[in-house]
Amino acid sequence: MNEVKLGLLGCGTVGAGVLKIYQANRAGLEERAGCPIAIAAVADKDLETPREGLRLADWPVTKDAAKVLDDPGVQVVIELVGGLEPARTFILRALQSGKHVVTANKALLATHGAELFEAARAHGVLLGFEAAVAGGVPIIRSLRDGLAANRILSIYGIVNGTSNYILSKMTDEGRPFAEILKEAQAKGYAEVDPTLDVEGMDSAHKLQILASLAFRTPVDLKEIHTEGITRITPDDLANARELGYRIKLLAIAKAANGELEVRVHPTMIPDGSPLASVSGVFNAIFVSGDAVGDQMFYGRGAGQMPTASAVWSDLIEIARRLAAGQGALPQDLPLWTETSLALRPMEAIRSSYYLRVSALDKPGVLSQVAGILGQHEISIASVIQKGRAAVRAVPVVMMTHEALERDMRRALLEIDRLPVVADRTVMIRVEEPP
Repeated sequence: MNEVKLGLLGCGTVGAGVLKIYQANRAGLEERAGCPIAIAAVADKDLETPREGLRLADWPVTKDAAKVLDDPGVQVVIELVGGLEPARTFILRALQSGKHVVTANKALLATHGAELFEAARAHGVLLGFEAAVAGGVPIIRSLRDGLAANRILSIYGIVNGTSNYILSKMTDEGRPFAEILKEAQAKGYAEVDPTLDVEGMDSAHKLQILASLAFRTPVDLKEIHTEGITRITPDDLANARELGYRIKLLAIAKAANGELEVRVHPTMIPDGSPLASVSGVFNAIFVSGDAVGDQMFYGRGAGQMPTASAVWSDLIEIARRLAAGQGALPQDLPLWTETSLALRPMEAIRSSYYLRVSALDKPGVLSQVAGILGQHEISIASVIQKGRAAVRAVPVVMMTHEALERDMRRALLEIDRLPVVADRTVMIRVEEPP
């Protein structure tokens, strides 16, 4: 049976993991693929820095990406360079040369996915991206194949391990965001510049991929409402626990009445929800389908070996196709329905809300706040007032019944303009996953 030759672009953390798995389990990989597999070339700009558990001298290494892209013997290119460029150019060049591609590049797919999928479709090749979302958790193949008989109703995902680690530690230990962030950076759970993680953009990239695939609707990254976790305090987390909730950074996609909601933000979920118990750097994705009901996918969402495992999932599938003489099918790539769902504006969603109002401890304050909420058709479900102070502001915590986002935003603008309100009100949406 003909040998399938792979070319690797990028031998950083994940790329080294791909080579380690091949080195340790080549026979098993080839048995599952049904053919011999060879690593024909490994390209990386840095061939001097040692890779733990790997001797680069044992591999066909080069600093020139063209040695991979232009080699007629390489049938599958593994793109693990990261970033938008030159990764986009590399992938397009490979696809246009008739080479299959496997990537873990979530930011690239979220930004240029439509272009890349169209190029793969035009040249009759596969573009695998299982590793782009949730590391080793097989969510992409599950949505594409395992749940193909279903109309997906909703997705709730904890898809960023850095933010989940920070919120978990803040909840359990009562320490502030900045302190836990430094600890996460020291342990390698957070980047030196953690902005993409803690401001929610990494989760938005992953949600764009999941929502586009699950709902067969093109979703522009700019249309995903995105908030991060930097304003969440230990007090908010303690209040949530007192009220029977946990706060998680959720990626949410919900279809209803012909529209699709796509949003990323801190969210209060009931203690009893399976997602509430997901802690540390783990990821979990809760999917509801009309036939299968509720499913939860849980595991390590990042890291060298889990992500490399997902890369090999795609590589084995492609090698299996090549060994059987089968090509790519249009159905292998994300397809939009003829009647794609319209995207619901964020202001049109409905939710319950947690509010923490920083108010002066004076008579009538609560009635002023409640009056403004009432004027905007927002009713209060419960109130907790913390402490008393003669001069400084004290937190007034409220839980509301379900309301329109547009009404809540307008109400908060008025509340925060009150002379008795000392700081911007904290608002956290409340969800109850099925």
